[in-house]
Amino acid sequence: MSNSGEIRYCHRFSYLVLKFTLFTYAIIWWLIGGFILAIGIYAEVERQRYKTLEGLFLAPAVILILLGIVMFVVSFIGVLASLRDNLTLLKVFMYTLSVCLILELLGGILALAFRNQTVELLNKNIRRGIVNYYDDLDFKNIMDFVQTKFKCCGGQEYKDWSVNMYHNCSARGPLACGVPYTCCLTTKPNEVANTLCGYQVLQKERLDLIDIIHIRGCTDAFIIWLTDNYKIMAGLLLGILLPQFFGVIISWLYITRVEDAISEYGHYTDGLLSSSSQSRAAKKQGHMAKWFMCMPEID
Repeated sequence: MSNSGEIRYCHRFSYLVLKFTLFTYAIIWWLIGGFILAIGIYAEVERQRYKTLEGLFLAPAVILILLGIVMFVVSFIGVLASLRDNLTLLKVFMYTLSVCLILELLGGILALAFRNQTVELLNKNIRRGIVNYYDDLDFKNIMDFVQTKFKCCGGQEYKDWSVNMYHNCSARGPLACGVPYTCCLTTKPNEVANTLCGYQVLQKERLDLIDIIHIRGCTDAFIIWLTDNYKIMAGLLLGILLPQFFGVIISWLYITRVEDAISEYGHYTDGLLSSSSQSRAAKKQGHMAKWFMCMPEID
């Protein structure tokens, strides 16, 4: 052992705890990001097989791919940084998590502050998607699920379906002046759907349709659902934000620990940034000491 009396890594248990915690945190999100990316790629391949129109509505597969890429790359930086004690990569990881967290909070605050504009923008995008309802399978599946789940019809109201060329009252065919069957009321859970149950409803008054279709728009229905299930949404929000906040905190603590180690044990250069094999050999014991903590020094 050294005669200098300096504090060894074996006495700094927090270093190992922080290193293991950050590595585990980063590797978990790295695997999750890779899984999401794989699902997004698979979904996009399937979408390309059946897509008949370059829809204006952003495809869920594209969102999954972008999210997966960001999570995979950022988490990989965290994994690499925690293994190599590279301050540059550690700071990139921490600042990236911080920026993502700030953007999410800022987006939520702006959405609440400009609620009317947000709702109008959502309704506008829904109407844009309704135009291509039968050509964009992604939007069709999402819209059918939302209308069934939230018992609603259209974006702002059921008359939004008039913008679709098949449901417009000037169109020809059985769908003219009607709405999709997912807007209709069902009396039994396993009842066979009547695909023409929304026949000619756009010509009728709102109060005459109470027993035929869901007359409430999906944006209003979704907002009401959020209000009724605020505890679930609060838990979901915390489940999204808290892990990112935890990542920022643990990264910051680990950076300070590595900086302390550098100041106490001298200059430290990560092997990733050094091209000299001689300098790597000189640092070999230092690396081993950090991994095995109480490894004796060799004079």
